[in-house]
Amino acid sequence: MADGVPGVVPVRDSKAPHGPALAFAAASWAEFIGELKAADRS
Repeated sequence: MADGVPGVVPVRDSKAPHGPALAFAAASWAEFIGELKAADRS
């Protein structure tokens, strides 16, 4: 995950730091992380 792009969360494979990145809207990324945390508590 990287920062510096307002409103966007770019994500890439840490094993390929110069490879392609997927870009998610910040709100979508926050919802995804929230779901992961909720599933972890189940």
